[in-house]
Amino acid sequence: MQSIFADIVGLLGTALVVGSFFLLQLERLNPKQLAYNLMNLSGAILLLISLCINFNLASFVIELFWIGASVVGIVKYFKREPAVAQA
Repeated sequence: MQSIFADIVGLLGTALVVGSFFLLQLERLNPKQLAYNLMNLSGAILLLISLCINFNLASFVIELFWIGASVVGIVKYFKREPAVAQA
């Protein structure tokens, strides 16, 4: 049962990370937008939760970096001037 939960959570995380990248390529998302960074952050966190049950060191490390990069993007978003941040 725990493995099924990990798979579902991991697949949701994968859908968010890959979906945000796909929407970026379709020019539906801007990499400076909050939505893009939140999708990446949420997906990476879900994948990290999944990896806590079905551990893989390489995947765990890359998700930590993905979370870090997403947090940097979110911080930069909120540091922008209000008129620019809403664009």
